[in-house]
Formats: sequence, structure tokens, C-alpha cells
Amino acid sequence: MMALPRVSQPPHGIDDATLVEQSRRFPDRFAVLYDRYFPEIYQYVAGRLGTQVADDLAAETFLVAFRKQESFNGARGQVRTWLYGIATNLVAQHRRSEARRLQALQRTPVERVTDSGHEDLVAQRLVAVGARGQLASALEVLSEADRDVLLLTALAGLGYEEIAQALDIPPGTVGSRLNRARRKLRGALGGVNPLQEDFGDADG
Repeated sequence: MMALPRVSQPPHGIDDATLVEQSRRFPDRFAVLYDRYFPEIYQYVAGRLGTQVADDLAAETFLVAFRKQESFNGARGQVRTWLYGIATNLVAQHRRSEARRLQALQRTPVERVTDSGHEDLVAQRLVAVGARGQLASALEVLSEADRDVLLLTALAGLGYEEIAQALDIPPGTVGSRLNRARRKLRGALGGVNPLQEDFGDADG
């Protein structure tokens, strides 16, 4: 896979939008954004698809962003949310992998979910309520649009406005999709919504 150019001495104190602008003339500036955001983009992708593909897809997120620098509009959102939007689009190309992952979570005993890394972030935070299998079932039947919104909240810790920017949809649509997804989860888990309660204060 093509590697992003590296910068030996990253500039300090330069905001993300300026780095994107500068990288159009000085490509090595984009490597600073890679260093800043690769870990959390990796964690988000790993939480949805597992670690086997997360490294490649996280790297591809930055390659796509690098190639589409001209499409970034700082007036419409932050670089961080732009990257999450690209990552979510790449995840969409691996829906079958995500479905297989959710099916595997349904079959795996709760006791095995300990110290397993970022890829089991969702499952680990459900151990206390013993609802891992039920949650995986509920996530699997959500629409793709509702699942994207829900997991951008649960795994990435994005707020309504940030999700709206990442997915290029109105904030009101984010709210309605999130409410619908949480309602379905509560129904599947007997009134418990661990994604709302346990993830609310998570660092992501």
C-alpha cells in the first residue's frame, strides 16, 4: 500500500485546517494529521470490523483524505469529523465483514471478553449488564444508517453536530436516527441501554 510522506520535524501549533491547506503545496504536512488522528481512527474501525482489517482501513482513510484535500471545506466542519466520515464510508464497503463480526459476538461467551484490545470495545463495556449477545443481535438488525450514527457516538464519542458533519446530514436526522437506534436497543435488552449509559463518559 502507498505510504504517506513523512515529515521529520512536524510544525507545532498549527491547526488542522491550516495543515490541510498547506499540504496542497507541501505534501509532508499531511503526515502531521496522520500522527494526530491515526490512533483514534484505527480504534473506531477496529471496534466495527476487528483488528485484522483496521490497520489497512485506517491507513486508507488518510490516503483517501490526502487525495481529496481539495474537497475539505473548513467552513463546514473539522478535519477530525471529515476523517471519521471517510472512515465510515470505507466501513460501508465492508458491511459483510461487520455482519460476520456481529454474528461472532453473539456466539462468544461473555466470560471471554477481557483485555482483548480495541477491537472488542463495544463488547467489553457490556460485560456488566451481561447483554453482549443481545446487543450484537440488535446491532445487526439496525439499518446501516442508524448503525453508523450509533457507533460514531459509541466508539468515536462524536456529538450530534460532529456526526452531522461526518456523514453530511442534518443534525435533526442524527437525532432521529440515534433515538430510533437506542429505542430498538432498549427493546432488545429489556429496557437497558448500555450504549447510552456506559459509553456516555467514555474516552473512545
